[in-house]
Amino acid sequence: MNESGHRYFIINKPFDMVSQFISPDKVRLLGDMDFDFPEGTHAIGRLDSHSEGLLILTTNKKVTNLLFKGEVPHKRTYLVMVKHVVSPESVELLRNGINIIVKGGEGYITTPCEAAIVEKPSGLFHRPQALREQLPHTWLEITLTEGKFHQIRKMVMAIGHRCLRLIRTSIEDLELGDLPPGGVREIEERRFFELLKIRTSENITA
Repeated sequence: MNESGHRYFIINKPFDMVSQFISPDKVRLLGDMDFDFPEGTHAIGRLDSHSEGLLILTTNKKVTNLLFKGEVPHKRTYLVMVKHVVSPESVELLRNGINIIVKGGEGYITTPCEAAIVEKPSGLFHRPQALREQLPHTWLEITLTEGKFHQIRKMVMAIGHRCLRLIRTSIEDLELGDLPPGGVREIEERRFFELLKIRTSENITA
């Protein structure tokens, strides 16, 4: 048991599942997974229902502020499958910052990020829609330190490509690894904060 009494998990959130335990809508929920999460567990840094991959669950309510609202931004890395072939020039636009529309209809220039064209990831779990991979497409790896609503989908659309698949693979050094869709891994508290590069203290774990 962790000293604070809190527990920390990562899951590989499947496609077509929302990042919450309750909803007024008829949708797949985190509680539908084959795991008995402790009372008070909630998601940190949600993924929309069409996105997949690394999602943090914890009983520690302080993690959201520590991870996403602190002074030091934390890196989040995604694999992105987009329609058609992406040019090196378009990747450079992503790296340098590109104009997207954010909440309220305002334009926003994204913060410079890491972006590269990559080979199709090996060992990637397929979705039923995998037939799309028979059509021209490109895999990108994008690392951000910010998270506007649907930011990556809007970024690739801004360079003329539609996002077909979006998978979060890591947050700092906390990696999805070979965890299968729907899989759950519990992480010891001190190791959890080390991987996320968050300094531990009595205030954090209290």
